[in-house]
Amino acid sequence: MCGIVGAVAQREVAPILLEGLRRLEYRGYDSAGLAVLNAAGALERLRTTGKVAELANAYQEAPVKGVIGIAHTRWATHGKPSEKNAHPHICRNKVAVVHNGIIENHDALRAEQKADGYTFTSDTDTEVIVHQIHQHLDSSANLLEAVRRTCNDMEGAYALGVVSISEPTRLIAARRGSPLVIGVGIGEYFIASDVAALLPVTQRFIFLEEGDIADLTCDGIVIYNADDEQVERTETVSELSADAVERGEYRHYMLKEIYEQPRAIADTLEGRIYQGKVLEAAFGAGAAKIFEQVQGVHIIACGTSYHAGLIGRYWMESLAGIPCSVEVASEFRYRKPVVRNSSLIVTISQSGETADTLAGLQEAKRLGFGHSLTICNVPESSLTRESDLVLMTRAGPEIGVASTKAFTTQLAALMLLTIVLGRRFSMSEDTEHQLVQQLEHLPRQIEDALALDDKIKQLSESFADKYHALFLGRGAQYPVAMEGALKLKEISYIHAEAYPAGELKHGPLALVDATMPVVVVAPNNELLEKLKSNLHEVSARGGEMLVFADQDAGMSSDETSTVLPVAPTDDCIAPIVFTIPLQLLSYHVAVLKGTDVDQPRNLAKSVTVE
Repeated sequence: MCGIVGAVAQREVAPILLEGLRRLEYRGYDSAGLAVLNAAGALERLRTTGKVAELANAYQEAPVKGVIGIAHTRWATHGKPSEKNAHPHICRNKVAVVHNGIIENHDALRAEQKADGYTFTSDTDTEVIVHQIHQHLDSSANLLEAVRRTCNDMEGAYALGVVSISEPTRLIAARRGSPLVIGVGIGEYFIASDVAALLPVTQRFIFLEEGDIADLTCDGIVIYNADDEQVERTETVSELSADAVERGEYRHYMLKEIYEQPRAIADTLEGRIYQGKVLEAAFGAGAAKIFEQVQGVHIIACGTSYHAGLIGRYWMESLAGIPCSVEVASEFRYRKPVVRNSSLIVTISQSGETADTLAGLQEAKRLGFGHSLTICNVPESSLTRESDLVLMTRAGPEIGVASTKAFTTQLAALMLLTIVLGRRFSMSEDTEHQLVQQLEHLPRQIEDALALDDKIKQLSESFADKYHALFLGRGAQYPVAMEGALKLKEISYIHAEAYPAGELKHGPLALVDATMPVVVVAPNNELLEKLKSNLHEVSARGGEMLVFADQDAGMSSDETSTVLPVAPTDDCIAPIVFTIPLQLLSYHVAVLKGTDVDQPRNLAKSVTVE
């Protein structure tokens, strides 16, 4: 969370910084700022609260000009959203810093700096960084060395962009625990938290690794690793275009990304299936040898990715016959798990930079759990670099904070994994062939589900005056209900909870009345009759239900329930298909509520802090 952009060029950089921030606004949007070194060699800064548009307006009223600068869009961790807490932070008009992450020893550093006469103007942990760099500069170190010494002084996670009037042609970048990428131009260089920020100016990128410090000038780049050794990092060319992260004809990014799911899933499957079989090489070199050693799966993830993992557990155990456990990453890293050295640790993350998931992987490796695989949407991210095996989801850029296509492509990837592991356990060739066929038909079935959009839009009007909702599902549809509830609460701010339908009578039924809508996912499977019995419990208490039911489930609307038929779907992939109506419902309710769909309050897309 939070977004960094920086540039050292031979042209005005403020417009580049502003456009980069606009493209990074999904990472944080409670305040924004930029600082440039002007022609006189002085630092000029603009900061505003609110979204990047406010900063752009301030720039139009009072332009700042320079060929080197840094910028930041913030998601508050230390200090409330305010202009004084917005980045960049400046020390004594000499050094400016932008920072992502959390400095865990900031209290101790702050006390030392106050004793040395430094004055604090913000409530942020970041301000200790700029003071520390200034202090090291005053002890005759150059800017690179001052940043290096400061990094050694700090505990925690950071991505940094630093400029100083002492060396007005130099931009220093550093990362530990937070992502940072260098964009390579012709006689100009850029830094950013995400390649999306820099696509208008370059498609050539260098991904900094853990502990790297980069020294950028118009003449070139020098990178040092965590051991202060000069190193070369591979330059890659992105296949993304600048318009890949634009809304196009859609009102919101979220709606665009919902409609991109057939293509995203087709891309995720492309080249990974041949003659009815999943290709193990898709998981990386040595995958087959690693899979032969696996006796169980341990999935670690957060939020929406955690819900994907829960569905994956149903598949792993019911289809593959392999033990599978799923944990919230922030819990796994702090408990004392029993080590199973034949487990495959599977991490799931859209960004590949989720701090708790990354820390969970590192802890699992330290404990000796076994080999690791990540399912991720961002190449060259921290999780992809730290995992033995990688399966990219190919969802493309996802800008809306509420994840949609990342979730369904994660599920497609988990099914591929289920199949390659299952063939080593109890899965027959016929079952594999059937599952592959279902995956190949999946994009079309999602298109059929998207065709329900207009009807769902009409039904969403019944939620316009509601403040609570209950989501129900059974079996693998219970995590789907969890994901539906999460989407509704994320973007409409309606309090929503999910329960296994069989748990109703153990407490949640007390909440049911005419003011609390109940949303149900009802595929046509062996649990259908039990689910119908659970729905009778809701009906008897005067509850109003919205039921997304398989056309073959034999359910119809009555005085207490509205049934929206979903095209017949094979049970194994039904969790993916039934996710689509819940996404559309959440979207349309949020639009009716007048909330900020793409940038819901208090949230950010990439959670790179603990």
